[in-house]
Amino acid sequence: MADLKEETSVENTNPVEETVEQKKKPIDPTLEGIQLFYEKNKKLVNYVGGGLVVLIAVLVYFKLYYLPEQENEAANEMFWAESYFEKDSFALALRGGVMVMTADGQKPMLGFEQVADQYGMTKTGNLANYYAGVCYLRIGKFEQAIECLGKYDGKDEMIAPIAIGAIGDCHMELKRTDEALKYYLKASEKSHNGFTTPYFLKKAAFANEVKSNYTEALELYERIGKEFPKSSEAREIDREIARVKTLSGQ
Repeated sequence: MADLKEETSVENTNPVEETVEQKKKPIDPTLEGIQLFYEKNKKLVNYVGGGLVVLIAVLVYFKLYYLPEQENEAANEMFWAESYFEKDSFALALRGGVMVMTADGQKPMLGFEQVADQYGMTKTGNLANYYAGVCYLRIGKFEQAIECLGKYDGKDEMIAPIAIGAIGDCHMELKRTDEALKYYLKASEKSHNGFTTPYFLKKAAFANEVKSNYTEALELYERIGKEFPKSSEAREIDREIARVKTLSGQ
């Protein structure tokens, strides 16, 4: 008996997986300018745009929240150093360390140096550099004073020229008359007013006298008398002019 073989066709029900490369959507040929650029660089534009949003958010937080908080902290910390500065306790004002009573309890006060270091991004921290420089000048540490005063970057009509002139005082104490003269003249030009301008013009005139530059000194003294007749430096300016004329043989 012959075996009957049934041919059975079996269909594979599992679909064959195929990797299909998705075609990019064609760019509308009518686009131009910014729209065309965006269509060609969508990923890059979205990436950069997202980064800019984050950067702007960080800058807004820094300017509107973080920096004002730091400013308030710096002002509170420097209050005590300023109080010692006003009492001519320059070493304490500079370095701090004294225990003081604050709203948060007793704590060691910060000196101008520490305020400048910890809050350097704030206006108060910047001002602390000026105070630290003056403290160093008053205790005879002239090189350190020059360094601190050089870090001060302000536009105040009075403090800015005084900071520059104080650097001149340091150089004068160190017998660097040429450097002192340069800073005195720079201080006199920083802010044109009836207080700091004649004050530093007179210091510049004296520096010229030290260098035996009597003609230049005379010009500065005469300028004080002509431009700032109501200043305190002008009260005895005629005597200074007469003296320098005698020295110069005029």
